[in-house]
Amino acid sequence: MSELLAYFHFLRPVWLAALPLIVVLWLAVRRAERSRAQLPAGIAPHLAAALQVSPQAQRRLTPVDGVLFGTALLALAAAGPSWTHVPNPLLAGTAPLVVALKVTPSMEDPDLAPSRLERARFKLLDLVQSRAGGRTALVAYAGTAHRSAPLTEDTNILKPLLESLSPQVMPVNGDAPAAALEEAADILSAAELPGAVLFVLDDFNPADTAAFTALDGDRPAVFFLIAGPASLTIPQLNQIPGARIIHMTPDDADLSRIEQWLDQAYVAALAGDDRLKWADRGWWLALPAAFLCLIWFRPGWTMRWALAAALVPLLSAPQAQADGLRDWFMTPDQQGQLAMNRKEFAVAADSFTDPHRKAHALMKSGQYVAAADIFARTDSYDAAMGEGISRIRNREYRDGITAYERALTHRPGDADAQSNLATAREILEYIETTREQSDTGEDTGIGADDIVFDNEDGRGTDTDMEAAEEDTAPQTADQWISSIDTQMGDFLRLRFLTDTGGKQ
Repeated sequence: MSELLAYFHFLRPVWLAALPLIVVLWLAVRRAERSRAQLPAGIAPHLAAALQVSPQAQRRLTPVDGVLFGTALLALAAAGPSWTHVPNPLLAGTAPLVVALKVTPSMEDPDLAPSRLERARFKLLDLVQSRAGGRTALVAYAGTAHRSAPLTEDTNILKPLLESLSPQVMPVNGDAPAAALEEAADILSAAELPGAVLFVLDDFNPADTAAFTALDGDRPAVFFLIAGPASLTIPQLNQIPGARIIHMTPDDADLSRIEQWLDQAYVAALAGDDRLKWADRGWWLALPAAFLCLIWFRPGWTMRWALAAALVPLLSAPQAQADGLRDWFMTPDQQGQLAMNRKEFAVAADSFTDPHRKAHALMKSGQYVAAADIFARTDSYDAAMGEGISRIRNREYRDGITAYERALTHRPGDADAQSNLATAREILEYIETTREQSDTGEDTGIGADDIVFDNEDGRGTDTDMEAAEEDTAPQTADQWISSIDTQMGDFLRLRFLTDTGGKQ
């Protein structure tokens, strides 16, 4: 709540000048009513009171109170109260997050069953799935820090990388959280919005405390999740200003707290983004003002029976009538946006009529082919980026690369498009190289496969291979991709060695 109040302001503050006029008018009317309420001269007070139809002394609220209060609400609504930005449909509903996971022998301690590292993996997978469209990157660190996964919304990309991390794949032993923070900041620098860094660790190198305390005001928010029993404390973290620390819990309480912190970071990030418009919340005040208009009518049986007549159809068919009322007051796109806010992406896709929003909702709901087809019909930067993301998630890497190249024609040198394009090319190169090894017999773990997966360059062979056993069914493309995951640990180790210059 304090974050919302910090960004509260009025879009059209000139309308606030009407409030003093309304107050002056209200005082003048009430003074006139009190003067009229004085008993006429020459009549006994008890007789004058008996002759009055509605004694003014008993009327604490008068019709003018409702009129002027409703007018004040309308003036506030016209002033345009606001405290959040209008969300960009292409941006995630939460701040980007970089997870910095400590991968050292101490993280294999079984005091947190099955081990600290295994428990951290489970927690992080749950966190990524609960973020529902939020982009997450992965950095592994020990004596050195290494970028394991770029910012992505796809759990299927993060899961094999996360499961393959172990102290054996790290090229240098030690504890270098400062290097991990630098790597995380570099990742977030290319994101659309300022993000946050979540450290998952069981200890902290005191020599790196200065790197965290010397950060300027533009630094990302830093959270610490302690992977260890409740008795484990890391006093060095208390020296970091603004650090938010939480222990890993058996339930989802720790994840709920982290998501709350991320929501606060997202609100702060949107507030500092000048590219987005502020959301006008004045319509919230228009609703009670409209209700006050109803009681301005003459009292009597007419209004009572009219209200009863309005309630009868609502009680007879509540669900159908609720849908009908929603259609009266909200457009399909507005209904779709509400579903997006509730993370009901499939419902939002059915509601949206705007093609761009519909395609975005389809992509969020996992309907990548349908989303890519809609994005492909529009020649724009946003559509090309949306198509590229959808194609890559559907493992159509070449089409995804083409889409990102088209995005760069609209915005040459765009950092996001260049980063996505480089990642897609790296994935395709790795797949093609592994495919070549499989086709030349270097990888005997891949069985027969009658599906050629994205092999337009002709690298490897396009011919079918017989299974090692007669009863072994040919592998599908998904099964073939899964076999690559078994080699992920070796791939990460070689990649990390390359990052450090090949020295252990």
